[in-house]
Formats: sequence, structure tokens, C-alpha cells
Amino acid sequence: MRRRPVIGVTAYVEPAGWAVWRDVPATLVPHAYVRAVTAAGGRAVVLPPDDVDADVLGLLDGLLLAGGADVGPERYGQPPDPRTESRPDRDAGEVALLTAALAADLPVLGVCRGMQLLAVAYGGSLHQHLPDVVGHDGHRPAPGVYGSHPVRFAPGSRAGTVMAGVDRVNSYHHQAVADPGGLAVTGWADDGVVEALEDPARRFVLGVQWHPENEADPRPVTALVQAAVSRRSQPAGPGPRPTRPRPPVTSG
Repeated sequence: MRRRPVIGVTAYVEPAGWAVWRDVPATLVPHAYVRAVTAAGGRAVVLPPDDVDADVLGLLDGLLLAGGADVGPERYGQPPDPRTESRPDRDAGEVALLTAALAADLPVLGVCRGMQLLAVAYGGSLHQHLPDVVGHDGHRPAPGVYGSHPVRFAPGSRAGTVMAGVDRVNSYHHQAVADPGGLAVTGWADDGVVEALEDPARRFVLGVQWHPENEADPRPVTALVQAAVSRRSQPAGPGPRPTRPRPPVTSG
């Protein structure tokens, strides 16, 4: 029996409760990510924050950078806005994984925060509070409430191919990409907010600002699993290596 491609899904460490336990630090990720990877034919493995090394990538066929708290603004050279809520441990662990994944040409999908981390890793920056830029709260209407808005994609891009026929996506974020760094912008909301980024020089590096794991047809997750299958059977060719992203900015 052919082994399913193993997809690492980055996780949070947050206070959680179950049974008689309350406010216990827990490694967790919404099950929707696992469900989407499984439905696409993959095996999801949850990856807690860990910046000691990235050796686990040797066991993976693909990496999914999940949504969550804000990326620390010190990583793109800005002071923190009072409304920014970062998780330094998660930033450090995910940057280590992402740097190694890019070096190994491992397929990578960034979702929401994950797309923003991709932009920062490629030398870009973020808007720390999107309503200040676009003048509305449509991308995060209320706590725990997803928004919905039109979207368009660049013809011929990976995002455009993956999302062919889709003209509306969900939304839950208060930050957004200001500068994509070395990535190509290939998707936009109707108000101009960046909705998709990619590196066309690599096998599969795609970021999406929405949450495909919560869609009935989670196409970007399916595309990641398919890219992981393809990587097994088609090793990288002898052509020139893609340009590596600039290292993220770090404090101190």
C-alpha cells in the first residue's frame, strides 16, 4: 500500500480546557486543518513550536503554516502596534521550519498568518492593523465571525490555476501584507488587500490570506498534498536553484 504524503501542520501553544481541566497550556490546531489534509489524501502531523532544529522536515512531504496570532513586528523592523498580539515562540519555530523547507524545496502552503510569515521571511512587511488602511472591519467583522468578500487572481498564476472559477473567499484577520518582499502577489480582495502570494521559481510555495480549511472545497490544501506526492516521484531537476529569501529581521 502506498504511503500517504505526510504534511506537517504548525500549531499553537495556548491555554485550553477539556473535561475537568481548565487553562492548561496545550499544543493545538483547529481540526479543520487535519480534516482538509486527510480529505486530500495526506497524513497530517501536528508540529508544536520548536526552534532547536528543523530535523523533522526529513520525515515530511509538505509543510502547512497554519493561521493564528500575529507575526512579531520586530521580524520586519517595526515597533509593535498596541493591537498586535504576537507569539515569539511560534515565530521562532516556524521561521526555522520555513527556512529549512525552502532550502529543501519542500512544498509549503501558508494560511492567513502563514502567508504573512512567508512575506516576512522573503523580506517583506505587514500592515499591523488593517482597518487603519482600508477603513473598514470587513476582513474580521467581529470576534469569532468570518467575513466574506470578492477575490480575483492573476491569470496563469499558481493561485489562479488552483482557484479557477472561485470569486469569493472567507476572511478573518486584522493584519495583512504591505510588502511581499521577494514573493509575487497573485490574488487581491476587492479593496486591494493581498490575498495570495507565491514563489514561481520553486516547486510549490503558496500563501493564501483566507482560511481554505474552512471551505467546503479546500483547494489550496489539496494542491499542497498533490505537490507533496509529485515531489516524491519527480526529484528537483538540474536547473538553477531559486533565489533564497532574505533572512527575517530579528530583534537584539
